[in-house]
Order: sequence, then structure tokens, then C-alpha cells
Amino acid sequence: MKKLIAILIAGSFLSVTLGSVAWADRFPRSWLWDTNALKMVDTAKYKKKPPYVIGFSNASVSNSWRVYFDLQVRAEADNQKGLIKKFYVTDANDKPDKQIADVEDLVAKGIDLLIISAATMAALDPIVTRVMKEGIPVVTVDRRVKSDNFVSFVTSSNYTQGRMQMLWLAEVLKGKGNIVMLGGFAGAGPAEERIDGGKEILAQFPGIKLLDLQYANWSPAEGKKIMAAMIQSYGKKIDGVWGDGLQNAGALEALNEAGMKVPITGDHLNAFLVRVQELGFPAMSIDFPVSMGADSVLTALKVLNGTPVPFIIDVPRTIITTVDTENVKSDVPWDQMAHKDWPDDAWNNTLPAKWLPK
Repeated sequence: MKKLIAILIAGSFLSVTLGSVAWADRFPRSWLWDTNALKMVDTAKYKKKPPYVIGFSNASVSNSWRVYFDLQVRAEADNQKGLIKKFYVTDANDKPDKQIADVEDLVAKGIDLLIISAATMAALDPIVTRVMKEGIPVVTVDRRVKSDNFVSFVTSSNYTQGRMQMLWLAEVLKGKGNIVMLGGFAGAGPAEERIDGGKEILAQFPGIKLLDLQYANWSPAEGKKIMAAMIQSYGKKIDGVWGDGLQNAGALEALNEAGMKVPITGDHLNAFLVRVQELGFPAMSIDFPVSMGADSVLTALKVLNGTPVPFIIDVPRTIITTVDTENVKSDVPWDQMAHKDWPDDAWNNTLPAKWLPK
């Protein structure tokens, strides 16, 4: 007999029907959301009169997602000019040492609050902890630090993303076969958390073997290169490809050139969405909203106003599939998210027209 449960995913309810498969009954509900998201933080001690001086330390703008994310931060800061006197932005070029120096420089400028997207969780943790100890509140966004030494983390659950992508892939494969995994940037919070989430689900499917896991730095070019090398190594043994981000737009190209139309997961990079549709690949995509950049600015203003904020802010997201499985179903049709008239490197966004990339 089937049982119907409601699973909370990224701020919305998704009805899930679980069959009589034994592994389904073993899923801990804690895998699907972080109870820290229910924790509210008292920010009264940070309350100040506006206008504010805020610093934004960005890990990088090294791919198109990060460009759109960066623009969402800047656009919202510009929209809040009445409350924000100065808004400093730095770019660490994915280098932790540079980002540490960037943060030190922002503190020296007399910022009232720091927004940071950390290059890596471990390397930036000491400096963020120090900033907090100096009485400057920190809002982490997109990428957090290793400890809980910050006021709020604006994100969209990476563990859930990895789990949902792997659950879809495992169900499409009917619990049997061989897969490869293409991760993002080694040491970056989203990449590691998505991989961990994917592996947790994979462990429930003993009939599926992981042939290889490599990092492709969220780069379509690197994704294609690594996927081509994996095809050369494993060939037709590869039955499916798990990937959390931009790299699988390139992996898709390599698979198509090799004549291997296997199921693949990815994110909402327009190139991936359009090519999947054009080439007829079985695929699943879940977004990591660039709009969280704007949300981080709004959260920062609440902190400086002394308004309580959630310790974790889980931004809602959209799941789409070319083929639904028992437990993973599209929120909207695929063609509503794939835009043939948009550039390949475009992302769904909430940017005013004047802020769109030229």
C-alpha cells in the first residue's frame, strides 16, 4: 500500500508518493531540510540609524551564474539608496587569500555590516569569525563559512538539490546501472554539500555503482573536457550523469557527440535547458536562484534595523524534468524555463532591464 507524505523543499510543499520499495521507508526526513532554518536570530544589538555603510565580498564573477548573482546584489543595493550610504563590492577571483585581504580592507573602511559569499568554507571562516567578534554583523549568501559564526545565511538548500538530482537519476535508472558525478568547485560549500546530498541518496540504491567523481569548477568547457575523458575511460558503461551546475551543459555536448543519450541532471543555465530540449535527452534541472543576491541585501537591512531574521533563509526554487519519476516531478513544463531567444549564458532573474548583462 502506498503512503502519501508531504516533503518540505525550499519553502514549498511537494506531494510525494512512496511505493513499496524498501529504501523509501528508510529516508530520514531530516535529509530534506535543515531545522536550523526554523531558528530566528535576535539582531537588536546591531540596530543602527540609517544610512548604512555595507561591504559585499564576492568569491568571484568567474561564471555566468556568479555574474547574474553579483548584479542582483548591486541592483538591490542601488534600489535601497535611501538606506545605504556606501556599498562597497570586492571580487576575490576565487582566491581565498585575496578574499581575506578584501574583507580586512572592507572592515578598515568602517562598514556597518559585511555580506560575503565565501570562496571556500574553511579558509574564510577565521576572518568572518573575527569580524563578528569585532561587533560587525555578517550575512553569508550563496556560500557560507564552516562555523556558525554569522548572523544569517541566505541560500537555497544545496543538500536538497544534490538529493533531488540523485533521486531523479536513480529512479530513471530503476535502481540499476553505473553513473559518474561532476561536481563544482572543490572546497566551495555548495559543491561539497550537493555532492554529500547526492551520495546520501545514492547509498540507498545498492544496484547503482559510482564509476567516477571529478570537479569541473562549474565550467561548461571543463565539464565537456572531463566528460569526454570519462567516456574514453568507461564508454558505454556510463548509464547516467549527475551534475549540480553549469558544467553539465558541456557534459551534455560530449555525450551527444559520443552518441550516448543517457539521463543527466543540471541547473537552469539556459544553454543546458535549450540543448536538452533540442537533443531530446532525458534530464532533470533544479535552479539555484540568482535572486538570493537581492535577498541578502534585504536581510542585511533587517539586521541593521534590529529586526529578527532566520539563521538560514532558504530561497524557493523550481524543479523541472523531461520525464517525471515516482518521487520527482516538474513544477512547470520544461519549455517554460528554456528560452531559445535568450543567450546561452542567461539565467532566470529578477533584474530591472537596466541591470541585465549587455
